[in-house]
Amino acid sequence: MLSFLKRSKSAAEPPSLYQQLGGEAGVRKLAERFYDIMETDPRAHDLLAIHALPLTAIRQKFFEFLSGWLGGPQLFVEKYGHPRLRQRHLPFRIDVKLRDQWLLCMYQVLDEQVEDPLVHMQLKQRFTALAHHMINTD
Repeated sequence: MLSFLKRSKSAAEPPSLYQQLGGEAGVRKLAERFYDIMETDPRAHDLLAIHALPLTAIRQKFFEFLSGWLGGPQLFVEKYGHPRLRQRHLPFRIDVKLRDQWLLCMYQVLDEQVEDPLVHMQLKQRFTALAHHMINTD
């Protein structure tokens, strides 16, 4: 086999998004800020209204989900099993309005906390796709 066609075993894997965000501390900061925005921005009023208060437990679950989803430890899966996000959210009426409120909060977090333009773009694309997937009503 030609040597240039073989993948070098010593080639390092690129860092995960989890690592690029600063690991546990960075991902927790992202999750916490998301809910801070949701709680304080009146444009996210309807989104906040579907969440049980206080938000302590959901903040933790969101951090655990993001940890694994971004390539870090699978904390959510270890505690609760497969995320099955759409299925878990079926009790809630998620429409374009709620999707947009969720994205408003997430985009603000990304703008505040993610300086690397490539990482910012990758996260924005992934979060946008995830938010679209969650819509379960017209």
